Amino acid sequence: MTTARKRRTAAAALLLAACAGGCVTGCGQSLEQRARAHASAGTGGGAHGALVVGSAGFTESAVLAQLYAHVLAAAGHPVAVRTVQTRELYEPALENGRIDVVPEYAATLAEFLNTKTHGPKAAPVASPDLPVTMAALGRLAVPRGLKVLPAGQAADRNAFAVSKKFAAAHHLKTLSDLGAAKLKIKLAAGDECADRRFCEPGLKSVYGIDITSVDPKGVATAQSKQAVADGTDQMVLTTTTDATLDTYGLVLLADDKRLQNADNVVPVVNARTAGDPSVAAALGRLTAVLTTADLAALDRKVDAERLKPADVAASWVKSKGLADRTSYYAPPTGGQST
Repeated sequence: MTTARKRRTAAAALLLAACAGGCVTGCGQSLEQRARAHASAGTGGGAHGALVVGSAGFTESAVLAQLYAHVLAAAGHPVAVRTVQTRELYEPALENGRIDVVPEYAATLAEFLNTKTHGPKAAPVASPDLPVTMAALGRLAVPRGLKVLPAGQAADRNAFAVSKKFAAAHHLKTLSDLGAAKLKIKLAAGDECADRRFCEPGLKSVYGIDITSVDPKGVATAQSKQAVADGTDQMVLTTTTDATLDTYGLVLLADDKRLQNADNVVPVVNARTAGDPSVAAALGRLTAVLTTADLAALDRKVDAERLKPADVAASWVKSKGLADRTSYYAPPTGGQST
């Protein structure tokens, strides 16, 4: 699992249900009756009940799950959102149909399935090339009964940020600029940075950046970003959708030589329970317009402005013309855990 997916910000799950453009299962019941019935069933299965969208235990996954739920509900599917904290738990649930749809990241899921299929010493299959990564992901997903839908331009990759003052003083816009500047860089990151290709070794070999030491303050933590803002460190390992960089006066340096893998956002569905073309069409409309900047802005509304993922998702999909109406039912606390 990449560092981008280790964030663990709790998000409240909501049930959504709609009967737009014709009734689906349960339309004879009230909204509350249908929502409670889907929640208590404990199973997925778009063919016979609510489509269950899986959400991992961090802000961005919660936002993406709510985006998926809103567009699916607008397309006429009763939808439940279920929060499951880790990929190790929700991926098997996706395979067996207890979860029907999950927002994923192409390279991260490809390597997860690669390890699951071929063992921890398997040669990597993901790369900075999105088509290559998607092809590898598809080959690994299909035997498990999973269908990988097209990826969009929105991506949550590992990224590196410096202070705006530091960037201006040294005319830095890219990581190549930093390497060419021959500056000594103390990097705020996690302990594993010293051994990971995408971190210290890659910065040195690909970009020629002089990393003098790694300050183990964590990935994208407040402490690591504050250290760069204060000048204690010169650069921090974060992500392309970090919602708080402006708060610390930081700016990302472009990965112009493509050190990072193609972790584009991609919908993954259970082929048996959510393989209907209407599901792919609804999610495809969302994928086609969602950008990395959009995702960062949505994350910021949740993390910085303390808005609910369901609310920011509802506002965004309506602003893009992706949903005319969506109905909500908030289940009792704890009603959406597996």
